[in-house]
Amino acid sequence: MENFTFCSPTRYLFGKGVEAETGRLVNEMGAKKVLVVYGGGSAKRSGLLDRVEKSLRDAGVEYTELGGIQPNPVDGPVREGIEIVRREGIDGLLPVGGGSVIDTAKAIAAGALYDGDFWDFFCGKSVVSKALPIGVVLTIPAAGSEGSGNSVITLESERRKISIRTDFWLRPKFAVMNPEVTYTLPQYQTVAGIADMMAHIMERYFTTTEGVETTDRLCEGLLLAIIHSANQVVAQPDDYDARANIMWAGTLAHNGVCGVGRKEDWASHGLEHELSALYGVTHGAGLAVVFPAWMEYMAANRPAKIAQYARRVFGVTEADDFGAALEGVRRLRLFFREIGLPTNLKELGVEHPDFDTLVARFHENKGIPAGSYYPLYPDDTRAIYELMVKGRC
Repeated sequence: MENFTFCSPTRYLFGKGVEAETGRLVNEMGAKKVLVVYGGGSAKRSGLLDRVEKSLRDAGVEYTELGGIQPNPVDGPVREGIEIVRREGIDGLLPVGGGSVIDTAKAIAAGALYDGDFWDFFCGKSVVSKALPIGVVLTIPAAGSEGSGNSVITLESERRKISIRTDFWLRPKFAVMNPEVTYTLPQYQTVAGIADMMAHIMERYFTTTEGVETTDRLCEGLLLAIIHSANQVVAQPDDYDARANIMWAGTLAHNGVCGVGRKEDWASHGLEHELSALYGVTHGAGLAVVFPAWMEYMAANRPAKIAQYARRVFGVTEADDFGAALEGVRRLRLFFREIGLPTNLKELGVEHPDFDTLVARFHENKGIPAGSYYPLYPDDTRAIYELMVKGRC
């Protein structure tokens, strides 16, 4: 196990009706006027936004709205939000939504206090050193952004999707999490979120670091819980306990606890970012195609940890590591298919993938080589993209 520093300062309020506490929590994080950021309108239609804003008014907190944030968030609304914050004297961000909304709010929080272009943080020209405080009301369990210091934004003019990661500045001060608000999520959105949180765990699980049994077991336990609860949620969307377990697992998958003391990989996320940047696919659905293809390639090149995953998570009994790894990949694809996710590019809606562009952009953003579990060079990357065409179960 490697040396590590772990800081997870987010305060979580979890359970039925907790959105009524939002105003009090905003006061406690020291904000007097917040920008409420939300998505395409479901927060309004469901009445959640009204309940949150009533809580703000009752607590004496002023607010301004910025709505219309779309999946795979782009830079335009970030720039608009920065202008609003500066013009209105806003001193805090309150995203009400899922990962796209939260990531947009984080970019605004950092960009509003920066003299240059906020994109400097994403393209590597600058590092976040201060940000406005952020509180979250979570509506979609998936990205884990409610408990992380990460943000992912696409520069629309170049269709370039890049993530940043901070240890402290962009971690929300609080997260309000009511599983009941997820009852009405479309099933596809629910299962795509499940693939996303599983991928967050697996990016950390597949490591070259030795002596990490504790975090290995944390990862495996979370994956087993997600698989179990996913089947319950698909069968009965209003099962509170299943929704609660999925929501909490999504947070634990990405707040950093699964990655302490170990090298992390993140190649699969980079591979998917190029797909969603070029073709606009749903991030979690893209990961359901990407991750098994990456694992299939690893089975032939570095099978031991893939085989351990197969045995501990999917109960594979094959003694040979290569055979066990391939069977684990098959069972993962089968699970994704059974809950309604795509397992190949055609099912994802990408009929004619431009492999040249995908490979080139991946390495422009991630370097050569990319990844740490098994360093990827352009030929490796192309081979993994090509494995996504069939995606056999």
